[in-house]
Amino acid sequence: MSDIILETRDLTKHYGGVHALEGADFTLKKGEHVAIMGDNGAGKSTFVRQITGVEQRTRGDILFEGKPVHFAGPLDAREAGIETVFQTLALADDLDVPDNIFLGRELTKWDWLGPFRFLDYKGMRDATLAGLQKTAVKIPNINNAIRNMSGGQRQCVAIARTASFRSRLTIMDEPTAALGVQETLQVENIIRTLKEAGEPLILISHNMRQVFDLVDRIVVFRRGRICANLKKEETDGQDVVAYITGAKTQPEYEETAR
Repeated sequence: MSDIILETRDLTKHYGGVHALEGADFTLKKGEHVAIMGDNGAGKSTFVRQITGVEQRTRGDILFEGKPVHFAGPLDAREAGIETVFQTLALADDLDVPDNIFLGRELTKWDWLGPFRFLDYKGMRDATLAGLQKTAVKIPNINNAIRNMSGGQRQCVAIARTASFRSRLTIMDEPTAALGVQETLQVENIIRTLKEAGEPLILISHNMRQVFDLVDRIVVFRRGRICANLKKEETDGQDVVAYITGAKTQPEYEETAR
C-alpha cells in the first residue's frame, strides 16, 4: 500500500495567455508536513485552488489516496477529506463557533421526519468542543459570535473546523500572515499537534523561521513552476531565498523553471 496521500502530475492552470501554474509534479506522504514557498505570484495559491476544486485545472492529474479525483468545488474536496484554511478564513461573522464549524454540514436529528427534521445543536456543540480539544484551541465562550473574537481566535476557529471532521489532509494558506506574536505561536502549536497526530499538512508561508520550525520538506515555486524540492535538514534560509529569487534552480527543474 502506497504511503503517498496526495500526488499531482503536470498540474497546470492558464488564465487566457497567463500561465499561472505549469506542469506541477508534487507528492505528499502520509503524516508529512510540507511547506510551499515562493514570491507573490509564484503560483502557490493557484496550486492550492486546483487541488481543492476552487478552480478547475487546465490540464494534469490529481490523485488523492491513490485514486484520481476531480472536485467540482471545495465542498467536494471537504467531503473527500481535504480541509483547507484559506487566507480569507470563510467564516460567518454573525454566527457562533459551532455554527461556523458546521456551516454547510449541519448535523440533524429526527431525520425520519424528512423536511421537518431539526438541527442537532447538542451534537454540533459536543463535536465542536472535541475539535477544539484535539487542536488545543482555547475559546472562552463558543457561543460568542465570530465578529466579537480576535484575529487569532478567528484563525483558530477556522483551523479547529478542519479537526472537527475526519480530515485526511489539511492545507493552510498563510495562516499567521495577519496575526500578532502570541496568536502566531498559538496557531503554530496547533500545527505541531496535527503533526503529533500523524495528520499530513501543506503549509503556504512566507515566514522562514516558521517553515523551518514546523515542516519536513520545502517545495519552492517560481513563476508558476516548481524550481526546488528540499529536505529541511539539507538546506537553510539563504539557500531557500536563492531558489525563490531565481539565483538557483535544482538540476531536475532547470528546463521547466526557465
